[in-house]
Amino acid sequence: MKSSFHKDHTLIIDELEKSIKFHNLDLILGFLPKGTYLVGGYIRDIILGREPEKVDVDIVVPLNAIEIGKKIAGNFRSKFIILDEKREVVRIFLNHIYIDIANQVSFTIEGDLCSRDFSINSIAFLFDKKCLFDPLNGLEDLELSLLRTNSEKNLLNDPLRILRCFRFVSELNFKIDLKLVDFIQKNKGKLYLVAKERINYEIQKIVHGANALDAVLLIRKLNIFGIDNLSEDSFFLDLEKINYAELNQKEKEKFLPSFFIAQILDVLSLEKLKFNKAEIQKTKLLRKWHFLLEKKNIYQLTEADRFALHKELEMFLPSFIFYLPQKLRLDWLHRWRDNDDKLFHPSNLLNGDVIKKHLQIEDGPILGKLLHYLSMELAYKRLDNFDEAIYKARRWIEQNAPKCD
Repeated sequence: MKSSFHKDHTLIIDELEKSIKFHNLDLILGFLPKGTYLVGGYIRDIILGREPEKVDVDIVVPLNAIEIGKKIAGNFRSKFIILDEKREVVRIFLNHIYIDIANQVSFTIEGDLCSRDFSINSIAFLFDKKCLFDPLNGLEDLELSLLRTNSEKNLLNDPLRILRCFRFVSELNFKIDLKLVDFIQKNKGKLYLVAKERINYEIQKIVHGANALDAVLLIRKLNIFGIDNLSEDSFFLDLEKINYAELNQKEKEKFLPSFFIAQILDVLSLEKLKFNKAEIQKTKLLRKWHFLLEKKNIYQLTEADRFALHKELEMFLPSFIFYLPQKLRLDWLHRWRDNDDKLFHPSNLLNGDVIKKHLQIEDGPILGKLLHYLSMELAYKRLDNFDEAIYKARRWIEQNAPKCD
């Protein structure tokens, strides 16, 4: 292992110091003892020229992280929490920045860096020496866009790091070292030892990344979540054959994450991993309409079926279009983008209060069915204005309201 203090990375150090001043981190330097260093994603992102939405700063001190954190928080009147009292890890909220301060756990800085997850997160900036320390050649791996670990044991200490590999594929467009891929394949089952909320958080990061497709393809290839019917279930599409360019950029950002989640997790897995009810319901509806259209030709859907499809999928139809025949996709998207298309965006000319006032009926199932009927008439262009709606509503009530003997 190459181990040396690097003093020839002038450009990187200049960028680091500019960023430290920009985020007012230089204000806390006086509270930090000799031997303190900056490490982790903050350095990595500066080297890569990334500007993450949330700035996270990881600082390691030789001793007394809790005491140092309290002094900094007290001086700047910042929020302060202890993340791990035994290991002395604290967090300070300084404006929009999260600053985590932790005690050095090894006798040497190199020992500490060797216990971190990946080489690209094991580059340190020593404040007092104003130099980079890169014992694991993380700088070279950043240049190669390669994700590599120094020790597989480090990943097993927190198996969530297995899933975090795919986040780096998605967010940074990195390749995973082949030895690391082999390790992931053998140890993916240990992921379920991790708190479900943490797994959920990482999945959300993965599917929202700029290169989410690459990460999802790899997750599928390695079957990270152990879905039994991943290859047999027709719901799981061939993601490499899909033309994602049919969606515009805003639609990709908003609707592809849900599509990708449904392509790596079945409903049972979503429930186990404590996804919110809305996400689970979304996947259930995507599956429902996919399998219905597998059995029934889309051109043979009744008016009621087609209306129900658009009503249930209205808010996330672009997540569904890849399940449609290719020749329908652009037409459906074009119509969905038109907010005035009453089939793709069901609405009504009358609300319940207006109907009750004009037609003297009460709340209940009849009112709900009437509103559904009027909305469907509007969707299929058999209704143009308020007067027609009142007329049709009155006729519908005459034909459908219960008769009293």
